[in-house]
Amino acid sequence: MPLDVLKTADCGACDRYAEAAGVPGIALMQAAGAAVAQAIRKRWARRPTVILCGPGNNGGDGLVCGRILRQAGWPVRIALLGEPGRLKGDAAAALADWDGPIETMSAATLGDAGLVVDAVFGAGLTRPLGGVAGELAAVLATSAVPVVAVDLPSGVAGDRPDPVGMMMRADLTVTFHARKPSHCLEPAASLCGELVVADIGIPSGWRAAVTPLARINAPALWQDVLPAPQAGTHKHQRGRLVVFSGSASATGAARLAAITGLRAGAGLVTLASPASALLVNASALTAVMLKRWDAEADTGGFLTTLRASAAVIGPAAGVCETTRRAVIEALSQPAPLVLDADALTAFESDPQALFDRLRPIDVITPHTGEFERLFPGLMAASVNRIEATVAAARMAGCVVLLKGADTVIATPGQRPVINRHASPALATAGSGDVLAGLLGGLLAQSVPVFDAACAAAWLHGDAGLRLGTGLIAEDLPGLLPQVLQALAARTAQARAFQRLSLRD
Repeated sequence: MPLDVLKTADCGACDRYAEAAGVPGIALMQAAGAAVAQAIRKRWARRPTVILCGPGNNGGDGLVCGRILRQAGWPVRIALLGEPGRLKGDAAAALADWDGPIETMSAATLGDAGLVVDAVFGAGLTRPLGGVAGELAAVLATSAVPVVAVDLPSGVAGDRPDPVGMMMRADLTVTFHARKPSHCLEPAASLCGELVVADIGIPSGWRAAVTPLARINAPALWQDVLPAPQAGTHKHQRGRLVVFSGSASATGAARLAAITGLRAGAGLVTLASPASALLVNASALTAVMLKRWDAEADTGGFLTTLRASAAVIGPAAGVCETTRRAVIEALSQPAPLVLDADALTAFESDPQALFDRLRPIDVITPHTGEFERLFPGLMAASVNRIEATVAAARMAGCVVLLKGADTVIATPGQRPVINRHASPALATAGSGDVLAGLLGGLLAQSVPVFDAACAAAWLHGDAGLRLGTGLIAEDLPGLLPQVLQALAARTAQARAFQRLSLRD
């Protein structure tokens, strides 16, 4: 599946580019309708099917789909929103090729349908879904009848994933050429169900016409820069990670981050512990080193003494002046920092004091609440999470990893990445601490910072997918060897296949 994410307007520009390159619009529509029909036949047995067609090109795609299904022996009814004479251009040509009856869409349209194809509006609708389409959406919202959306469920705008009012829901969405933001971002992404991105024949030069908004996270983006220790590699060559612990009653988060950093491949990981927490931490650590850290002393000098390659500050650190000062002092040292949780909230009253010190080598990992504290009003002022994260990265001057079911990673000068390779089960206490430690472990091994953030999000999500429902954060570090080994095996297999292809 292609990795590009395009704005809705840019998808339209790709269609126009194709037509200018000699691909007729009706050919694109025929390919789109055929892709929907193919996806349906792959997943469902023949059954009574109702195709809800709108007055535009989305409806034309539905008409093509209906014709192909009918030719394959499916019982198909077409219900049109409005008069047939309203269809223009390619949609009118698709209507002319339909040789069955046309019903007027009404509240009674669904009848005995065993499958519904939503080809009413697609991504172009920017207003609430109303009228008979809204009535049908309300019925389908509580119905067990499977729904297939053409491009996007009607009522969901392509660029804004927060639907307003009634909208269709889908079990399967078939879109064309590339994803749009609402295919990737919640809550719209969940309304889409399973997503298929179909190739409809846009010529390869389309990138000259548009610039993708973002990419979907996948190993192909960063697997070549992951460290691969050789036989002669020793632990000091694999990097030194320092993780800062909270007080005696708040040590678990930092330990989770530390052990994950070690599992991620850092050669030596040290837990920097306040004196009050030394005994608590010592009783729970084995492979992770333990070092007393005087929070009132020079944190920057502490990192220098340990020759830190990277550091993690924030998990259960406490929202206080001590945490704030530790972050500021650590930012004076050359080691890249992962700033999470309390290390971010400690700057809520003066985010600019943090932004003025952050560097391109650093990563901040806020969840939505922490993001709002650092960048108040930015999310509401943005079209979606992608644009908000890009703006935040520009303001902060570093990598921003905005956590969520649709994690967005951005840094100035690079195309942002969306990670959906994850499990809902990761929404559990300590999961973010594991992510911070995984990211710190990769940074300690000199993985480039943006690649490290993308890799950490994907690897963290992969561990969650493997464990599934019932996982707790403590389960995740132990699964990392399996995740990393499976990725290495898959990468080696892909490279071997590529070498064979080049040889042939």
